[in-house]
Amino acid sequence: MIITKKFSYSLIAIIFVAACKEKILMKESPNIPPPKAEKIPYQHKAHNDIRIDNYYWLNDRNNPEVIDYLERENDYYEKLTSSSKSFQNELFKEMKARIKEDDSSVPYFYNGYWYITRYESGKSYPIYTRKKDSLSADEEILVDVNVKADGYDYYRLAGINISPDNTKMAYAVDNQSRRKYTIYVKDLISNKDLDVKIENTTGSSIWGNDNHHLFYTKKDNITLRSNMVFRHDLLNKIDDDVLIYEEKDDTFSVGLGKSKSNQFIFISSYSTLTSEHQYLNANNPTGEFKIIQKRIRGLEYSVSHFKDHFYLITNHDNSNNFKLVKTPILNTEIKNWISVLDNRDDVLLEDIELFEDFWVTSERSNGLNQIIIHSWESEDSYSLPVKGETYSLNNLFNPQFNSTKLRYSYNSLSSPRSIIEFDMVHKENKVLKTDEVLDDNFDPDNYIEKRIWAKALDGIEIPISLVYHKDTKLSNETPLLQYAYGSYGITRDPYFSFSRLSLLNRGFVYAIAHVRGGEYLGRSWYEDGKLFKKKNTFSDFITCSKFLIEKGYTSPNHLYANGGSAGGLLMGVIINDAPELYRGVIAAVPFVDVITTMLDDSIPLTTGEYDEWGNPNNKEYYDYMLSYSPYDQIRKQNYPNLLVTTGLYDSQVQYWEPAKWVAKLRDYKTDTNVVFLHTNMNTGHGGASDRFDALKEVARDYSFLLQLEHQID
Repeated sequence: MIITKKFSYSLIAIIFVAACKEKILMKESPNIPPPKAEKIPYQHKAHNDIRIDNYYWLNDRNNPEVIDYLERENDYYEKLTSSSKSFQNELFKEMKARIKEDDSSVPYFYNGYWYITRYESGKSYPIYTRKKDSLSADEEILVDVNVKADGYDYYRLAGINISPDNTKMAYAVDNQSRRKYTIYVKDLISNKDLDVKIENTTGSSIWGNDNHHLFYTKKDNITLRSNMVFRHDLLNKIDDDVLIYEEKDDTFSVGLGKSKSNQFIFISSYSTLTSEHQYLNANNPTGEFKIIQKRIRGLEYSVSHFKDHFYLITNHDNSNNFKLVKTPILNTEIKNWISVLDNRDDVLLEDIELFEDFWVTSERSNGLNQIIIHSWESEDSYSLPVKGETYSLNNLFNPQFNSTKLRYSYNSLSSPRSIIEFDMVHKENKVLKTDEVLDDNFDPDNYIEKRIWAKALDGIEIPISLVYHKDTKLSNETPLLQYAYGSYGITRDPYFSFSRLSLLNRGFVYAIAHVRGGEYLGRSWYEDGKLFKKKNTFSDFITCSKFLIEKGYTSPNHLYANGGSAGGLLMGVIINDAPELYRGVIAAVPFVDVITTMLDDSIPLTTGEYDEWGNPNNKEYYDYMLSYSPYDQIRKQNYPNLLVTTGLYDSQVQYWEPAKWVAKLRDYKTDTNVVFLHTNMNTGHGGASDRFDALKEVARDYSFLLQLEHQID
């Protein structure tokens, strides 16, 4: 009997599934070998050091052999997980069923219109609408993204921006997932797009108050750095657009903004540690921008406007946790800055919202969000009351300057998001909406949430936010998923997740490790997890893992880790340094080839990140980064089960980093645990644009964990 190769694979898969039918196991199959990438040695030379990179050739997405390899990896994943496909589909349906598909946003009023974003049952994308003057008025559809997205594998619409006279709408589209947006302009009177198509932008745009000048930011074609600001006149052709500003320093990017008062347009130049802002009266869009304060290395500031002053949140004068100052619009230099709210060692000042009668600060104390209400008329201030330690509290869009109502959101690890309107005069809360969980069995009281502290090697205590079902018995048999990010000063606050319920209801504990590198415990928490202190991020995560094991929450046989992007770097380090602690790891779009990427200034975002990681052209930084770079530190040892995901068009972490990493891991690992590489051939860094496809990606990840837990029959 002659068996074709194709039939042979199918027969083997059937045999494998049958053998594992009782409890589906996750391990390499000798009958379905993993793909092997060809080794083509390439020498990286720097500082008299030579690194041999056998998989460097994978960095060419136009090479058919590269595409073939990625597709073989996808095929391998599909074959070894074929037995779980029906479960993945059921899991997807389970998560989808909890979501109110025909949901609508809470309307907000701005410049004569009520704006509402809504979804329709069965449709994947939002519909942006407005109603003039009253919520009982006829609905005007600004854009139905479902119609726009038809025929595209990926479609992201962003940057909706209505002209001051309400007659035109700028919007931006990315249909490649490269975060390269094309800006269009729609005439809201005729309901037709104008002859405007501005390519290779960030998607951001700002209207001048004359209603026909539109400012926008463009990207460098190679590095994708936002480096130029243009002004477009609707009366002229795109070719006649005026270059307003070009950022020559390749460690800086540029952005656009407009004051809440609508009086000023801002150009912002920023790097990791330094910022600079220019302003222009929006009533004079063809005028000259003026600098508020010239850039000084290490000086950061943001800008808001109130009456005849700019209000700045800044780290000036060693204000490590930031302070609030004001400066006259006619004299904006640093020498004229007057303190409004001083720096505090135990409180991080994160943001400010200005109203006619009140000003509101967003702060963080001992890791917890706080919203503080201040009066212009007195020195009185008070904080919004919040209970617990595992919540997120955030100001929402508050466009009306003369309002006495503040909108904010609250959610916790066990409680869905509530949108709340606070009356700052009468000090009263009004819940406008709480996200519905369409599950009769859901009750926030069924879940236990808490914050615990693990002691790091240097004596520092690391906070961990936890949630689990009250019926879950904590023991060394309890599965636990530990998440962290830990870079750029970005804080991952505890938040509610509809999809996460599928894990919690199956006995998982979910933990967020607030490791150094974020700003959970203030600015110093960030500074202690970057540059030459970056290893604190990794050791903190491992410390939290050991602590959770020691305290009886789980064991190495049931402990899982998850992180994406810079959090994927974290995943790469922990499996090199402490592989024995984890049963499985999910690394999404992981930044794992640190040295190679940071030495290549043609790659998007590289030069702007020297202040975060260090510049490896400096040998001291090179040596330090090399000592933890996951790709370079792979060694002959056992590794946990791995699911690695990426997107072919990722502009932030190029697909070849995880592809090379997986290829090398396969060559070095000494175990039979699985290593999966799944590449979405249509998307980039953010994954699927379709809200339902995004859920399918979550179902994929969760099925990986549940299969390892033998919970899939």
